[in-house]
Amino acid sequence: MDALAIGPLLISLPRLYALAAALVLLVLSLVLLGLPRRAHARWFNGLLLSWLVAARLGYVLTHLDSFAAAPLDALKFWQPGYMGLAGLAAASAWTGWTLRAHMGRMLGGLALLLGCSVLWLALVGWNPLGSSASLQTLPELTLENLDGEPIELASLEGQPVLINLWATWCPPCLREMPLLADVARRDDITVVAANQGEELLQVVRYLDDNDLGFDQTLLDPQQRLGVIVESPGLPTSLYFDADGRLVERHVGELSRAQLEAWTTR
Repeated sequence: MDALAIGPLLISLPRLYALAAALVLLVLSLVLLGLPRRAHARWFNGLLLSWLVAARLGYVLTHLDSFAAAPLDALKFWQPGYMGLAGLAAASAWTGWTLRAHMGRMLGGLALLLGCSVLWLALVGWNPLGSSASLQTLPELTLENLDGEPIELASLEGQPVLINLWATWCPPCLREMPLLADVARRDDITVVAANQGEELLQVVRYLDDNDLGFDQTLLDPQQRLGVIVESPGLPTSLYFDADGRLVERHVGELSRAQLEAWTTR
């Protein structure tokens, strides 16, 4: 599991761990650096901003082909896609510049920044709030398509399969549906849009109104697939290789760059 559900909100666990590391950095720097309050606020706020912008920019530059198709996607900071090393380099440069007048404070700030970065990496690796996915292959589950025909998910192996759990009431689901529909136009991958908990008419009306089509659009009124894949919320996407083995899993909105990285390997 890579996200935590709080009511209707899904919070990415790596981002939650990043927030925890930032809070640790805030507390330790207040106690240890001895900066005046205004100077500390300027340094800390600038550090967070420089890390965020540089980490996002670094990711965009390494996925230029994906962002060239939709440049404004670079501003969608809520989507996955950050390069931690670029962020750390920018935050270190900001620390060196703003604390340059006092070598001890500058070295202390850099040490705290590095230490909290290591803490974040350790939390991501340990993932204390998450759990390893028990599902490792295409699920043994049969759902009906829009024509009422039974489709056995395990029978879809033979080429890569992308399964997306979604609903029409879920804004992140609707934002990523056009991207999934683009992938579904390819011949080398099967895209399964598994609607969770809604009726046939509601699903058909949404797809028709938005001119969306998928290799398999399936209905899961009892949300059995969500239980099997241990989904904490919607949207949830799972990518299986041609042998039906789980390769990637993501809870939350997918980005164009993320989708292309999954499906062009």
